[in-house]
Amino acid sequence: MMAKIGTWLQQVRAPFLLLAVALSLLGTATARWHGSVHAGQALLLGLGVVLAHASVNLFNELSDHRTGIDRHTLRTPFSGGSGMLQAGRTTPRQVAAAAYGALLAAGAVGAYFFLASGWPILAFMACGALAIRFYTSHLARWGIGELASGLTLGSLVVVGGHYALTSFMTADILYVSIPPGILTALLLFLNEFPDAEADRRGGRRHLVILLGTKRSAVLYAAAVLLVFALIALGPFVLNIPWATLIALAASPLGAAAAVLALRHHSDPPRLVKAQGLNVALVLVTDVLLALGYCL
Repeated sequence: MMAKIGTWLQQVRAPFLLLAVALSLLGTATARWHGSVHAGQALLLGLGVVLAHASVNLFNELSDHRTGIDRHTLRTPFSGGSGMLQAGRTTPRQVAAAAYGALLAAGAVGAYFFLASGWPILAFMACGALAIRFYTSHLARWGIGELASGLTLGSLVVVGGHYALTSFMTADILYVSIPPGILTALLLFLNEFPDAEADRRGGRRHLVILLGTKRSAVLYAAAVLLVFALIALGPFVLNIPWATLIALAASPLGAAAAVLALRHHSDPPRLVKAQGLNVALVLVTDVLLALGYCL
């Protein structure tokens, strides 16, 4: 039994689901700052986001298995798939059932918030569902995978989470959702570096393939700088609490990841440290933004 649980935790890429938790915390924190939040609704929101993220990961694993991408990737702790399908520990039919099951369960949570908070929730749900289902099969082949993931699995989680808990939206929430959106895109972006050749063979056309690793590393570093510039400017331009500046404490992680990416963009084994720092950068920044709103 424990072995099966362990297999499925690896199959859904459980450590990466911490991103869904961090984004849910930020959406909840902004809602709390603007008013009161029901704890039960906040927990339900987090569950729905985690289920949606698990569904994304499962559809991605299934597609990469069917296209053969995962048979050619250099697997790292942060990229290259879980290897569960290739090892025969799960089957494509099981993974497909789990992917659709997680998507339907997330949809049920969304339906509750639609009834509780109003029709805009349907728009968030539609965007999320389309991105989840068609990210690997279409969006990642059209050169917009990073943009779609940053929007739907980053910014819209914060915006949609806030709206689900409050039934209203303000300009400061739209603004504060931009850095997490960029960070979500960067999480995917840097993890594409080691897989670029395998992805090309599998029919994908993401930014690393289109730009090459050297220019992609420059773009990554520029995007990290943009994230912290937006965080620093936030309280000066909109009604954003000054305490969110605590998120600037994560900037050394971004600087270190950017330097390593610029140095080792074409050397996957040496890039692993940058990938690890990138994961830490994303999670720590999102959580510190949430903490800033709580403080």
